[in-house]
Amino acid sequence: MAANDMRLVVVGAAGRMGQALIRVIHETEGVTLHAAVGREGSAFIGKDAGEIAGVGPLGVPVSTDPLQAFLDAEGVLDFTTPATSVTFAGLAAQARIVHIIGTTGCSIEDEEKFKAAARHARVVKSGNMSLGVNLLGVLTEQAARALPATGWDIEVMEMHHKHKVDAPSGTALLLGEAAAKGRGIDLASQSVRVRDGHTGARPVGTIGFATLRGGSVVGDHSVILAGEGELVTLSHSARDRSIFARGAVAAALWARDKKPGFYSMLDVLGLSR
Repeated sequence: MAANDMRLVVVGAAGRMGQALIRVIHETEGVTLHAAVGREGSAFIGKDAGEIAGVGPLGVPVSTDPLQAFLDAEGVLDFTTPATSVTFAGLAAQARIVHIIGTTGCSIEDEEKFKAAARHARVVKSGNMSLGVNLLGVLTEQAARALPATGWDIEVMEMHHKHKVDAPSGTALLLGEAAAKGRGIDLASQSVRVRDGHTGARPVGTIGFATLRGGSVVGDHSVILAGEGELVTLSHSARDRSIFARGAVAAALWARDKKPGFYSMLDVLGLSR
């Protein structure tokens, strides 16, 4: 490692995203794997993080002690569960380091805790860390602003692998929020998440969500703007988890010299207005 490399901790190190993060850190200049944290009781505790991720030994064993792992670290990359991300946010605030949160399925209460932690930590949180998806969000907001709600209906459709436990995906909600912002409406009260039975006609101005699950799909998202006699579709297809890992590492490097605060990937990419 170079003397000035940013020292990063990967939590959830044995999971699919954890392994992708370790691989990307290993191949990216300017960062180094400082520590790796796994779940209590995981079969991977004590094993070398690099060997688990398929890059060969890195001399970093997977531990169950985040407090120790965060010592002397500069950032933590976190794609875990809402409850563990809230715990890590508290520790990152105490350590006053960078906390990159790609965890989805978080409640409003969780979000408040992340914002509280951001008084001391540099938190970057996004429903999706990829460059393409965040650009799609910007385009969705512009399209929703340009096309009037009276003549254009908005539907967000997503498909993920069969192991995903939350729905709609964090990315679908990110896109829904972008559309709602473009229309100047509140997504929570204006979204339709479930359709079953005799639903009646589609309410004007609402944003609909459709969720598909199956196979090994990393993540496909489309925003459909349906008008009378025409259809505009904005879409993104994730082929590989490494796109999220690369975005997370880029976010950590961006946040390294920033003031404590709560940021999004749009800030990292210079797309926030």
